[in-house]
Amino acid sequence: MASSALQIPASSKSSSSSFLGRLPSTNNIGSSTVSLSVRKNGACKCVDAPPAEQKTGYKTRVTRNGNMAKLQAGYLFPEIARRRAAHISKYPDAQVISLGIGDTTEPIPEVITSAMAMKLRAAIASTYYKDLAVEETDIFVSDGAKCDIFRLQVLFGSEVKMAVQDPSYPVAIETSSFSKFAGFTGVRLGWTVVPKELHFSDGFPVAKDFNRIVCTCFNGASNIAQAGGLACLSLTGMKAMDETIKFYKENTEILVDTFKSLGFDVYGGRNASYVWVHFPARSSWDVVTTPGSGFGPAGEGFVRVSAFGHRANIMEAAKRIKQLYK
Repeated sequence: MASSALQIPASSKSSSSSFLGRLPSTNNIGSSTVSLSVRKNGACKCVDAPPAEQKTGYKTRVTRNGNMAKLQAGYLFPEIARRRAAHISKYPDAQVISLGIGDTTEPIPEVITSAMAMKLRAAIASTYYKDLAVEETDIFVSDGAKCDIFRLQVLFGSEVKMAVQDPSYPVAIETSSFSKFAGFTGVRLGWTVVPKELHFSDGFPVAKDFNRIVCTCFNGASNIAQAGGLACLSLTGMKAMDETIKFYKENTEILVDTFKSLGFDVYGGRNASYVWVHFPARSSWDVVTTPGSGFGPAGEGFVRVSAFGHRANIMEAAKRIKQLYK
């Protein structure tokens, strides 16, 4: 069967997709050519252009979310990871200690990991809210506080400047997580309390819309995670968690004492295992921390040091700091 070759520029109007419409080239992207082999029976065979002629991007009619353009160029923690990798590449013999992100290191107590029970919402309500008349139906178990904070932003939209009402009690939305006090880093388990008394200006219950968002974009925390959360709230689990918290508090004391002994201004470390240090720019001591500026302008000139780490790493980090700044 006879055939003829036809070439059309990639910027020509597409007949196969009205969604893409015209595909114009940009200033940085030249037009690319697609070779079409047209047979007399009406079938077209698309053949890729040679690699040297191929281009990688084309404009569509899909409008970019304007809020994405407002974000900073890079997220803080991936940038820390990138710089750490670059440092290790430059100094392969450096024994880098990571006290930056704050991932917990101690194992989850066995009594928690071996639990196979349910009714987590009721346990959360009775353990943390028994004096506040919060019912289990007000509690949304989720995959962590960070995800729920995102969902709250989806719930209220871009026009709301403040999500906490005045007065905030008893209709405040509360978000919490098992991440730190239970060592659930990576397990992804938390909860949000949305009181049924809380309504929008038109009288519609906030909890109903939040439930719609949760059910639409989330299938619920895993059974394993929920079983572990329930075990956390048992008497044995609470005792086991207290021991883990005690360990991280000791780590925190080591870091605070180290920085204070060298004359640094130290803040935090009392209600969380993070220490903020007013830290003038100095040479590296092969310990990864988090720059305070990553949390806003007020953090400029500070570093945040995480006490979530193995005891040996905390002791070694303290030793290096003392050797460098004494």
